[in-house]
Amino acid sequence: MKKLLAMAALSVGISVSTVAFAADEAITVGVSWSNFQEERWKTDEAAIKSALEAAGAKYISADAQSSSGKQLADVESLIAQGATALIILAQDASAVGPAVQAASDEGIPVVAYDRLIEDDRAFYLTFDNVEVGRMQARAVLAAQPKGNYVMIKGSPTDPNADFLRGGQQEVLQAAIDAGDITIVAEAYTDGWVPANAQRNMEQILTAQDNKVDAVVASNDGTAGGVVAALTAQGLEGLPVSGQDGDHAALNRVATGTQTVSVWKDARALGKAAGEIAVAMAKGDAVEGASEWTSPSGTVMNSMFLAPVPVTADNLSVVLDAGWIAKDALCAGSSNVACE
Repeated sequence: MKKLLAMAALSVGISVSTVAFAADEAITVGVSWSNFQEERWKTDEAAIKSALEAAGAKYISADAQSSSGKQLADVESLIAQGATALIILAQDASAVGPAVQAASDEGIPVVAYDRLIEDDRAFYLTFDNVEVGRMQARAVLAAQPKGNYVMIKGSPTDPNADFLRGGQQEVLQAAIDAGDITIVAEAYTDGWVPANAQRNMEQILTAQDNKVDAVVASNDGTAGGVVAALTAQGLEGLPVSGQDGDHAALNRVATGTQTVSVWKDARALGKAAGEIAVAMAKGDAVEGASEWTSPSGTVMNSMFLAPVPVTADNLSVVLDAGWIAKDALCAGSSNVACE
């Protein structure tokens, strides 16, 4: 018999629904991944698994393989397998609503993982993506304070793409107003796929006759596509941003073909997700949670972790944290951190 589970864990000072949870009933957390091809999700998964193991909870998962339709079926399957809490990395924020409804119908709490699911029944856990956008733009602007800028955005189905773009614009606006920089082109990247970003960048370079001075790319995958397009035109070394701390991107930072990767420690995010899912399944409060209002006015329980910009000047941060091995970071680099 399914138990009624708490649908939201609230911060201190906000009342929490009292829910009976049988002590001998195992907690099973189902994780619905949008896709599992990107390097970082394996790190997130390991951290989630570790947190669940420490809590005595079971982990089950499904890979939507970039299909919003498959993700809805995956969530139904995870529920059928006995999930008592769900962590959902949404493939398409506008299409995932029925999954939240299906969970709600069964009294199963949902953690919207890293990407916004705009539903007050979901707990929103992510990094501060507006600040990530600011950090990206600051680093590129410092490296190239004048000239023609290209904005390579994330997936149009992911609200994070616009959060990032908003943060980038905040930083660049003064330079735009002063006439120091001009945004000559921008494009969304379907599915965050690097090949799509590369194709977009190639088309932009052709249209601009290669007269591009800097690229604000919204994650490390898209940055990789951008760098490939620039390199093919002999433009490698132009300022390019990214995020996630992908190992290949950090090596590009070390070798000078990428300016910044805003590091979001997926180990911390995964650990938090596992702990939050367990707490919500038990009906407990989530320590450190707070209310957040989305741009469209939806009030949600949330937690935002702090990102760290990694440039050629502070590569030791990721080395000291054990995020990447020195040989992987430093291949082909003469950066001082590699000595």
